Amino acid sequence: MKLDDDNRLWKDGISFTSFSSQTADYALSKLSKVEAFSISDLFSLYKDILWDDGNHKYNVSSFLGELDEILLGERFSVLDQDTVDGLIGKLRERGNSNATINRKMAALSKLLRKAYKMGNIHNLPEFRRQKERAGRIRFLEREEEDRLFSAVRSRSEDCYRLCIFLVDTGCRLGEAIGLIWNDVHDHRVSFWITKSGRSRTVPLTARAREALIVGGVRAKGPFSMLNQPNFRAIWNDAKAEIGLGTDLQVVPHILRHTCASRLVQGGIDIRRVQMWLGHQTLQMTMRYAHLATNDLDSCVGVLERRIA
Repeated sequence: MKLDDDNRLWKDGISFTSFSSQTADYALSKLSKVEAFSISDLFSLYKDILWDDGNHKYNVSSFLGELDEILLGERFSVLDQDTVDGLIGKLRERGNSNATINRKMAALSKLLRKAYKMGNIHNLPEFRRQKERAGRIRFLEREEEDRLFSAVRSRSEDCYRLCIFLVDTGCRLGEAIGLIWNDVHDHRVSFWITKSGRSRTVPLTARAREALIVGGVRAKGPFSMLNQPNFRAIWNDAKAEIGLGTDLQVVPHILRHTCASRLVQGGIDIRRVQMWLGHQTLQMTMRYAHLATNDLDSCVGVLERRIA
């Protein structure tokens, strides 16, 4: 940074304005104090302010950690649009769907808005939501469930109990692992820490009640002896054993889809399915509505042409 003959302050070919030498020295001292932060730095600063403890915060940590790794931990005070678009491109190269990209970039956008408000960064790039396709919902057939659960059981009885509980309650993996015994009462279970932030209580099937029986030392909750990484590792080994190793949709969350699909196919109205799953909006539950095929059977009689 330097002054020209007209007392204009120049830096990297840019003229700021007309300054006295004293003002220029002050401006230089202030500019030299601009800090730079990595995504990891900003997350450490604001994680406890922006996100409650729980499974969602764990996912956000993973999302932002991946974005920080793509940027090689680079520190910045300005994040330009090209960098944001480059992150999206890298995520797509890694096989992320548009829906997954949107979740990861939403976490980054929330973090950057806070950092901008607090003066850590000096701009907010535009985050363009990627178009999401509804796609096909994969759920387990009864025969697939039997084979998969048998393979899981051969590896871990606790993981087998968890599989039964997930498919019969439709809860999320983090919701089940986070249960404590006080959440189970009168053949019902209450989920307090949920993705939507709304608690819900659902009744338990006979086999879901059996799945809550823990042998040996009493733990804090029915599944508190498990964690997500270990469960997923056992799940992946089991699905590979039964020939589903290449099916990318056979992840633990498929048990939630399976529960929802069975409720709809069994004639439960869509509003009750929404309440059971704890969806924030009916639109989320409507993904399963097409499975209620019996609701359309009466239409055929209206359309049939009578042949004399």
